[in-house]
Amino acid sequence: MTKFSDLNLDPKVLKAIDEAGYESPTPIQAGAIPPALQGRDVLGIAQTGTGKTASFVLPMITLLGKGRARARMPRSLVLCPTRELAAQVAENFDIYTKHMKLTKALLIGGVSFKEQDQLIDRGVDVLIATPGRLLDHFERGKLLLTGVQIMVVDEADRMLDMGFIPDIERIFSLTPFTRQTLFFSATMAPEIERITNTFLSSPERIEVARQATAGENIKQGVVMFKPSRRDREGTEKRTLLRALIDGEGDACKNAIIFCNRKTDVDATAKSLKKYGYDAAPIHGDLDQSTRTRTLDGFRDGSLRFLVASDVAARGLDIPDVSHVINFDVPSHAEDYVHRIGRTGRAGKKGTTLMICTPRDDKTFAAIEKLVQSEIPRLPNPLGDAAPLSEEPVNADTSEKAPEKTARGPRVSRSKKKPEAEAETAKPVEAKPVEAKPEPARTERAKPEQAKAEQPKAERSPSGRSGGRGRDDKVVGMGDHLPSFIALSFEERRTG
Repeated sequence: MTKFSDLNLDPKVLKAIDEAGYESPTPIQAGAIPPALQGRDVLGIAQTGTGKTASFVLPMITLLGKGRARARMPRSLVLCPTRELAAQVAENFDIYTKHMKLTKALLIGGVSFKEQDQLIDRGVDVLIATPGRLLDHFERGKLLLTGVQIMVVDEADRMLDMGFIPDIERIFSLTPFTRQTLFFSATMAPEIERITNTFLSSPERIEVARQATAGENIKQGVVMFKPSRRDREGTEKRTLLRALIDGEGDACKNAIIFCNRKTDVDATAKSLKKYGYDAAPIHGDLDQSTRTRTLDGFRDGSLRFLVASDVAARGLDIPDVSHVINFDVPSHAEDYVHRIGRTGRAGKKGTTLMICTPRDDKTFAAIEKLVQSEIPRLPNPLGDAAPLSEEPVNADTSEKAPEKTARGPRVSRSKKKPEAEAETAKPVEAKPVEAKPEPARTERAKPEQAKAEQPKAERSPSGRSGGRGRDDKVVGMGDHLPSFIALSFEERRTG
């Protein structure tokens, strides 16, 4: 069995490894460290949680043991897709260089430029950065990459998924052609093949596991769930999530709960806290201090549930995660492998659960095809009945709905409106106008009849008198006298 002492590492590095409690390298470490120490390019492919970080940190600090850093010109560069992963690499660097005089700088967003500039100005041996912040420093004229001897791209597939291809290509163009390049990834997409063919020179390919596979010590399961209504899907899924957690009992010491959208991360964390579960969110929109504080709390056990976006799916080394729960089926099948890789690390047992709705069927089928195995279906802990809403108002909706339908104020009024008009019209029609023998009233009614029986020649085409007749003459108070005025004069004469 291979030991670290057989890998030709620096004695000071071996001492730090021994103090950290490690004795034997993992397969990816045993395969990648020897060619890296020889100065060759390396392309490492292994499932997450197999120790890829040490695969490039250990040979890198051994090679950098001799030499001296110059101001604004780092000797090595490590690119990471997220702030958390970059911070984790920096922690590994501190562990393995405790007996060496090597310096580092961490360039990530959410931290003051001034503090980072001060570190760069003094000169660093290892520069650990995210692509965006690295280019920000370069464009401000605070950094030169012409002295980079070793360049590492960690979680290369995630870098490409996040749209960093243009940034990666530009950074490669800013480094010397003679650099040594190390690529490490959990999956090998066709785009990575193109990048490696462009920027790596005859790399040593180390693949210690089948691409995109889950660890054998991880127990998987999925609940096929159909919400009662689409607008209640989020609420009912959160109810199901709490039932799954309760069903695991004491076995669920802690868990990372993954959501696809940041809004769902916040809503799920808020819902869990509302029902007494110790939970906190972490995603890219939170400031760095909050993200660091939340992650530290989950690591030291003071926080039980970490509700996260895919910012926590890649590379984060949290040794004792008992459960990973996919609240949402990941949009990309490869992300499923990375998410569940947060549990079952370092040979420990882990459990993963997932909630799958009918609209996720296509993505779920792609996941099973990728991992080349069928994920066991689990019974719904809530039974066949649709789960109740978590909000009291929504829970009573089904009871209040018939009452609202029974009232039907608008419908009933619209139906009764013609009847009401008919009732009000009846007294007018029944008014005994003709029964009264008074001649005056009878004569007064005649002008109205005359107006109604007015000759068409005296009426306008629109049906209104006083307009233009058939002879196109203007009817007014000039040579023509309207009949209704004449009738009124006749009444006065007869009276």
